[in-house]
Amino acid sequence: MVELKDVSVTYSSGVDALEHVNLKINDGDFAFVVGASGAGKSTLIKLLLKEIDATSGTVIVNGYQLGTLRKNKIPELRRTIGIVFQDFRLISSMTVYENIAFVLRVIDSPPKLIRKRVPYVMSLVGLQEKAHAYPHELSGGEMQRVAIARALVNDPKLIIADEPTGNIDPELSYEIVELLRTINMQGTTVLMVTHEHELVKRFGGRIINITDGQVVFDEIMEGTDYEI
Repeated sequence: MVELKDVSVTYSSGVDALEHVNLKINDGDFAFVVGASGAGKSTLIKLLLKEIDATSGTVIVNGYQLGTLRKNKIPELRRTIGIVFQDFRLISSMTVYENIAFVLRVIDSPPKLIRKRVPYVMSLVGLQEKAHAYPHELSGGEMQRVAIARALVNDPKLIIADEPTGNIDPELSYEIVELLRTINMQGTTVLMVTHEHELVKRFGGRIINITDGQVVFDEIMEGTDYEI
């Protein structure tokens, strides 16, 4: 669960990035977060990852109260969250399998778990045949699927997808959102940050609009041609 209670963030420059935000994302939710550049979407992500702290208010993520979370507990918090970035951030010298397995190796997961979990998530994202391919041999959509698999491999409670369709073609964008929907239906909470309003209109669902640091809209909307 993600919950913000009367949260404000003011940067040292004096910019009010978030103002009195109240927001609750329940376990198993899928929500789009939309807003113009500079609206506060990136600040929200940084808050949830505890890269920055709220100036005031309470932030709770996956059972962790971030305002009182000790520094040595931050890695533990972040292991409950999977992040999908717009620019993929794959390691060019590693294969698809190795890129995904790397997440588990850095937290010293047992080799037996890695051998079981990595092929499983590759099958979820449809990359079984690309296990030995390198990033430069993949399409943009395939690279984003690797990024999603990497975010998913540690079985996080929450996936934050930060503009995951920004670097791929529109038709592939639909596939990526459908994949995230499928992952969500299996129980993972998904928060997808995007500026692509046409994509949001097509899929519908819960839409959270941030404007000038405030949540101005938080409703469930029906998609134009997609059954929720």
